Amino acid sequence: MKKLPFHLLKSTVIGVGVSALLAVTGAQAGEALDHILKAKEVRIAVPVDYPPYGSVGPDMAPRGLDIDVANLMAEKLGVKLQLVPVTAPNRVAYLQSGKADFTISSLGKTAEREKVIDYSIAYSPFFDAVFGGKAIPAKTMADLAGKSVAVTRGSMQDKELTDMAPQAITKRFEDNNSSISAFMSGQSQMVAIGTTVAAALKEKNPALDIELKVILSNSPNYIGMVKDQPELRARVNEIIRTAKADGTLDAISMKWLGAPAGQLPE
Repeated sequence: MKKLPFHLLKSTVIGVGVSALLAVTGAQAGEALDHILKAKEVRIAVPVDYPPYGSVGPDMAPRGLDIDVANLMAEKLGVKLQLVPVTAPNRVAYLQSGKADFTISSLGKTAEREKVIDYSIAYSPFFDAVFGGKAIPAKTMADLAGKSVAVTRGSMQDKELTDMAPQAITKRFEDNNSSISAFMSGQSQMVAIGTTVAAALKEKNPALDIELKVILSNSPNYIGMVKDQPELRARVNEIIRTAKADGTLDAISMKWLGAPAGQLPE
């Protein structure tokens, strides 16, 4: 038997190694759903600092729109639910590091995120806006120039504010509670949050001087998943479509947002 020259042998070994790696990767592409079903448990990342999407109730249990949708997912998959608390900056990282099977955490869709995760179809509406006191003159993006705005680092509001109002003095905080606290304590003149979050804040603090200044976007929420898991993505989308058709999503939205989910993009 002839022996291959070392350089050819090395290339062959490397080629075999790469092929084996690709084969394993390809095999894993369809394993996420099977793993969840076999484990009889799904780990879903959810917010606990962003009412009404996710917060901790008087009984110290997580509650909110995203938690209800997480429960719906687990129920329809026929598995136990393990809630994994996350904040805006780490909800995608938890997916990538394998700490969660998917995330239901008021997650908007961006081109940057689509490079590293996959999305379901939309499951709930979400409006982003800048809020501040009545005395602050701000009706347009240009009016935000030179004014301080608190925002959660890595959130959709962070990107929107940076892109649309680059002259604003953006003060970034690590979680939503910190951003809201910064505004309420006077560390910033305004705060960039979801309109439903502002409504919940006003309901909890009726005397709070806060009103909508500028709408940033209508950014529906999507469920985030690790890339290249077509079976899991298809099953999640099937559950969402069924919940849209039978009124379940409208009921969840009415419970937490005071309005039905309405027409959501695919």
